[in-house]
Amino acid sequence: MASSRFATSSIQASLLFFLIFFFTARVLSLGVTDTITWGGDVSRSGYQTNHNMDPSVVGSANFGQIFKTALPGNFNGIGPEQVFSQPLVYTGSDGVQYVYLATTQNNIYKFNAKTGAIIMSRNLHVPFLTADLDGCVDINPTVGVTATGVIDPATGIWYFTAKTYSQQFQDGQFSPTARPGRLNGRYYFHAIHTEDLSEAAGFPVMIDGTIFRNNPNRMFIGGNQHQRPALLQVGDFIYTGYASHCVQYNFTGAIIGFHKSTGAVVEAYAMEGGPEANSIKGGGVWMSGGGLAYDGSGSMYFATGNGYASQLAATGQSVQGRYPPTALEQAAVNAKINDDGTISVVDFFMPWEKTQLDGADKDLGTSPLELLPTDTFSCPNHKRIGVVTGKSGKTYWLNLDNLGGYQMGANKLDAAIQVYQNENSVYAGAGVMPLGGGYIYINVIQYQTHVFKFSCDSSGNAVFTHVSDTAEKNAYVLGVGHGTTTSLNGQEGTGLLWISDVEGQNLRIYDPIPPAGGGSLTLLNAFNVPGVTKFTRPVFGDGRVYMGTTAGYFYGFGSPVNLPLNCSSPYQFGKMALGNSSNPMTISCVANIGTTVTGVALSGNQNFKLSNIPTTPFTLTAGQTLNFTALFVPKAVGPLSSDVIVNTTNSVTGYSTNTPVTLKGTCNSAAPLLSISPNTVSFNVVAGQGSSTESAIFGNSGDSLLTFQNISYSLVSETGPWITPNVTGNGSVSVGEFTFTNIPSTIPGNSVAAVSIIYAPRTAGNHAVYVKAFSNGGSALLDVVGVAGTNPVALVEFQTPDGTGWVPFSNSTPFTFGNVPEAQTRYLKLRVTNNGSANAMPLSITVSKPPYGLPGIVGAVNDIDLTEGTILHTGENAAATLYCSVPKSQVNMPSYNGSAVWTMNTGDPNMGKQQFQFICNAVTEQVGPLLPNGTAQYGYVGCFKENNPGRQLATSPYADANNANGRCITTCYNQGFIFAATQYQQECWCGNAIPIEMDSSTDCNYACTGNANETCGGNGYFHDWARMSLFADSTKFKGNTTSAPLALTQSVGRYNYIGCYAENGAKTLSDKTTSTNSMTVENCATFCSAYTYFGLEYSSECYCGNNMNAASTLSDSSQCSMTCKGSNSEYCGAGGRMQVYQANGTAPSVVSSSTIVSSTVASSAAASSSAAVASLSGYISLGCYNETHDRRALNSAGTSTSTNTLESCAAFCSSYSYFGVEYGAQCYCGNSIYVNSIKQADQSGCYMPCSGNSAETCGGPDFLNMYYNNQTASTTSATISSTGPTATATGPVVVVSAGSYQSLGCYNEVPNGRALQAKSVANSSMTVELCAAFCSPMTYFGVEYGDECYCGNSIPSTSAPVTDGRCNMVCANNAGEICGGPGGLNMYQLNTNATTSPSSSSLAASSSSSSLPSSTVSSTIGSTASSTIGSTSSASPTPTGPTVPSGIGSYVSLGCYSEKPGGRALSTPYYNDSMTLELCAAQAAAAGWIYWGAEYGRECWMGNALDGALPTSQSNCNMKCPGNSLEWCGNGNYLQLYNYSAPVVMKCPGNSLEWCGNGNYLQLYNYSAPVVMKCPAVQLFGTRGHRF
Repeated sequence: MASSRFATSSIQASLLFFLIFFFTARVLSLGVTDTITWGGDVSRSGYQTNHNMDPSVVGSANFGQIFKTALPGNFNGIGPEQVFSQPLVYTGSDGVQYVYLATTQNNIYKFNAKTGAIIMSRNLHVPFLTADLDGCVDINPTVGVTATGVIDPATGIWYFTAKTYSQQFQDGQFSPTARPGRLNGRYYFHAIHTEDLSEAAGFPVMIDGTIFRNNPNRMFIGGNQHQRPALLQVGDFIYTGYASHCVQYNFTGAIIGFHKSTGAVVEAYAMEGGPEANSIKGGGVWMSGGGLAYDGSGSMYFATGNGYASQLAATGQSVQGRYPPTALEQAAVNAKINDDGTISVVDFFMPWEKTQLDGADKDLGTSPLELLPTDTFSCPNHKRIGVVTGKSGKTYWLNLDNLGGYQMGANKLDAAIQVYQNENSVYAGAGVMPLGGGYIYINVIQYQTHVFKFSCDSSGNAVFTHVSDTAEKNAYVLGVGHGTTTSLNGQEGTGLLWISDVEGQNLRIYDPIPPAGGGSLTLLNAFNVPGVTKFTRPVFGDGRVYMGTTAGYFYGFGSPVNLPLNCSSPYQFGKMALGNSSNPMTISCVANIGTTVTGVALSGNQNFKLSNIPTTPFTLTAGQTLNFTALFVPKAVGPLSSDVIVNTTNSVTGYSTNTPVTLKGTCNSAAPLLSISPNTVSFNVVAGQGSSTESAIFGNSGDSLLTFQNISYSLVSETGPWITPNVTGNGSVSVGEFTFTNIPSTIPGNSVAAVSIIYAPRTAGNHAVYVKAFSNGGSALLDVVGVAGTNPVALVEFQTPDGTGWVPFSNSTPFTFGNVPEAQTRYLKLRVTNNGSANAMPLSITVSKPPYGLPGIVGAVNDIDLTEGTILHTGENAAATLYCSVPKSQVNMPSYNGSAVWTMNTGDPNMGKQQFQFICNAVTEQVGPLLPNGTAQYGYVGCFKENNPGRQLATSPYADANNANGRCITTCYNQGFIFAATQYQQECWCGNAIPIEMDSSTDCNYACTGNANETCGGNGYFHDWARMSLFADSTKFKGNTTSAPLALTQSVGRYNYIGCYAENGAKTLSDKTTSTNSMTVENCATFCSAYTYFGLEYSSECYCGNNMNAASTLSDSSQCSMTCKGSNSEYCGAGGRMQVYQANGTAPSVVSSSTIVSSTVASSAAASSSAAVASLSGYISLGCYNETHDRRALNSAGTSTSTNTLESCAAFCSSYSYFGVEYGAQCYCGNSIYVNSIKQADQSGCYMPCSGNSAETCGGPDFLNMYYNNQTASTTSATISSTGPTATATGPVVVVSAGSYQSLGCYNEVPNGRALQAKSVANSSMTVELCAAFCSPMTYFGVEYGDECYCGNSIPSTSAPVTDGRCNMVCANNAGEICGGPGGLNMYQLNTNATTSPSSSSLAASSSSSSLPSSTVSSTIGSTASSTIGSTSSASPTPTGPTVPSGIGSYVSLGCYSEKPGGRALSTPYYNDSMTLELCAAQAAAAGWIYWGAEYGRECWMGNALDGALPTSQSNCNMKCPGNSLEWCGNGNYLQLYNYSAPVVMKCPGNSLEWCGNGNYLQLYNYSAPVVMKCPAVQLFGTRGHRF
């Protein structure tokens, strides 16, 4: 029955085909030369073969502008219409090709594709005003339709989006000065019938208010969003992409999909899909108007812009592409399109410097991710390749089957096929040319277009080699368009490269193949198109090119440009019987210009004849007529056409040298006319497996009845010998292995009959029968051939885990990847081979459902390889790649299995439909002591919150740069602890009490200092709190990760809590004592069970007694604030505070533990700190500082000990600039204080006695007593005290002297400047003594505004003594001293005998600096330095952090500069882990360099010329100098720049031997005339953010 049903269907289909194409007028719905989507196809490569673009024509004078159509729209007189949405070209049901255009004023147009005439137009909405976008003028003055739509070829419906306002503003009664407001903006999704521009039923659909499926906390707000990427159609779904206006407002990049018939939203996917607040913006999908790409097999590709969730830290851990973050910022994305239209992100790539790109607003997604044609651009290791270029100027070639993830390459760089650094930003998609072996074209702003040749290296990897450029440079401003290429039906030698640009010749056409002898691409033709839209990609029709502008015009280019003759073509002859001749028709051609006719000839078939042609050559003047005669003499039935070509030589340029004249007619036959279609029918079947049926159409093209006289059959050839067939009772005819049924005897005029052919071979072999039909309408042949083979045999194999062998499929054993370690991906191939005999039939994969885009660690890399429809002949094979990708995880995790299933029917009847199973064993590294089975004894428990409220584990055995989990676990194991934890990258902690609160494993996100591939704690997903990575001894830990809340235990056994006692000298209880890192209240109670009292102190100490020390006094219970070493759920006293229990005792009335520190404790701690400072020679107490949760305040070294004192910590940290004591027992060192660690207003957080000296204060929980190593100022250290000067004044006083400096009194600050300019510092630790030490040995220093310190060797005359009381502010770190005031400095002089103030206004060199040799100063460099160049003095009256000295020696600050893209602005480096600005200046001065800059903290770069650096915000240079935390030393890719008292110069990018000025500097020339300047209204580079 199945065979019969299929046979009937086949006959009906064949009959319908014949009727439609032979006997009815053809209905056109999609022309061969149409363009219905951006770039010509959904790969977005822009390579198009179907537009009849002949290089010989395009490069000739016959090709040029054929029309320039004015767009009539001008909303409220705001200006001409602009075209940002690229035109689309579509042939309607009338067979005419049209162009469809939408504008920023929400007008849509339908043009005649040949003439540019407006056929019809319509307005959809009022436009959205740019004036509502707060200065974002990338598209100005209106934003309407800005994304290129798509036309559905099945329905002719045109889909696009439009931005407008809510309904109440559709009357248009508004203007740029009285505007509706941004949040009244609305976006609509339209579906327009191309026939009449009417809206489809159920449309338009408003998009506003759509909730994103993957992040319900975000909603689409039309006023904030911008739809710029070209739309993508995949089956029933239309997809749109969204970004922002200049990265403003609360937006998220997004993909929104619609059902094409109903308009229902099928997907709303936010690029900001994480738990961050919905105010976090970024991940825009805009791609300079480029299109969302599709691979034809289920995957969408696109690229995104910068964003601010920044889930992947710059110095974090690598992330595999199969585990994309929920914030897809600066990413190339592969998203699987599911059956319901939703998308699943399955792979991603993100540049290694993502964080830096965000900060510099350098989007990866300025260009689309284009898919290269696989028939050319494919290598054994890189079968499918994509290309994308970003604003950073880097071009990335990516493996579409493995995009590369984040920092997965060598040295944590990019795992891309290849990366190329261009000279400048790129916004245009690449041009792609498969001819000539394959070329890629990158359009770089301000530079030439670069040409890259594709090849495969000997290892099978793709390589792109820079081989040529265009001679012409692209515009110096944003706007060069997306690369576009064409050819004549893919023929070699017919390629063209098209480039649109906003300056110069706006449409340039090149030979895309570099000259054989080398050199630039050959420019074939070029045209000016005033106002061409930026990022335009030329659009093609039938031999036509179309371009929109922002000036209100639409252009068409083509050939002929102009015809010299008007011949009123075409000429219609109507119907004519076969063999007859029509009446003569006179063809008249009127000369449009003076021309000479050189020939008149017929082109095409010979169904027409010409006569009465004048003898050529002859001349026609404008207006004269050429006449000749044509006849229709048809020789075949059907519609017929030919062209007459009139060749001319013209007297005027710009006209074609030939004029076509089209002749048309239709031929019919009165007599019958036999035809057979197709004339060959073939079979390919398995012998002995039943029958197969095909059909042939016997047709009569004549008007009268056709009668068959004979039908002959031969098994040998078309010419016989003929045999007598077997005729059955039902009229069927059997010949050999074939049977013919429904053979007609007659066929009416203009009708057909379908003949069925059944092939049922019994044995394998080749069979044929030749049929010749004889009729009164002539004879016709039909060849029927059949191949009968044996069954194919499928051999299905999977690679061995090491990739060296193959394992055949077995029903009983799944295919395996073996053991795959965490954070690694293993790729193996599945191979299918047709292992049948020599005459076996092809293997046809009829069912193939790969595990693509499904959850889990095992999957297929694409939905393309081994797809349904794959055909394999005998001996052939095909393969697909699968992966096991194990996510990053902590060490010592248990192994686990992943699996996937591939359902496949290979067509092998003995195998049938199978489900191939794949398994993978995911394993993690096992470190520390191991159990007999090889697994770790200390298993990973989880990520736990630290400082909650106190230290969660008992002790820290070490903290250094070699920390790793295995080392820490082994250390804690050897010391007998149950738990081991790593945190803050470098710290190891041990304990016997599990921490209280376990968080998500993603909250532990720090790489270990000793092994960057391991995790050692973190600061949480939101960077809000310190966390530790916890491991537990599985032989002792029972697995319970929950703890009771921290509380003060009220009773245990017969003991009741009676209070927290403050000790004054002796211990409260002293009969018996013990100390253990497993201390709990219960343990202490057991230990002291024979005593009346027991008490706990300092987390780990237990005391027993029958009597209490009378000197101890009851204090607030909150002062017993340290958690027990053996239980994080209990308190165990504190330093100097004993938590006391009494047998059958009575609890005190106040047992609060909600407040950790009382004011009494704070005062006591402050007093002890002050006393300690006096005896700590060489150090300045900076006060109490908070600890931070994203890293330690002091991050260089640390230790924890029960004998900790200020002196021991100072000795431990003697080689560092700072030390800090914390939590009584902890000591930390560093050369700088982390910027997030802030001096506290009081000592309340630093109250705990040092574990080794209770008379000293050693910080507190999460707070440090901070000290600064002031060895260079030892002469003043004895007078330093946190309690102020030794004067007896009752309030703050002016310090008379500080070391060798003498007070000069209060001086006014210089208006709009600084009185002392050599160097400066501002911080919350400021005192007069600290400023004196900082400025020594300079002549003067001054303190100002409480926390600012300035140094210099001279005081300008504009700064003088004042007595108006302005110097009245206390020092930030000593309320007993005066440190200037607003606009006033307390001035000090080094020479104590000086009685007058110098008045020099010059900036003298520091005694530590040396002068530059005069020979090093080029004459091209200015000789005068402005004192205001690059000033970094804060305009704020209250600076609170490091500063930048305006001058150091003979060098002046130029401010913060960005590093040269892809290189170095300065040539010579110097590195020092104790770098300061002064040290860098000294190195530069010693070598005689003109420029120097500090970068990345420890780097100093020097040179005599500044190459490619540009000034930027000082906020970008925000890394403290490691040798002086009070100064900024640049940042990654940013220089804190100084020069030798001269303006900055930059090398010319086109000639490094010439100077080309710099920011705010012109290398100026004048052509013997006054200088002219461009109007200031001209905007060169647009606003910061996305350029549209």
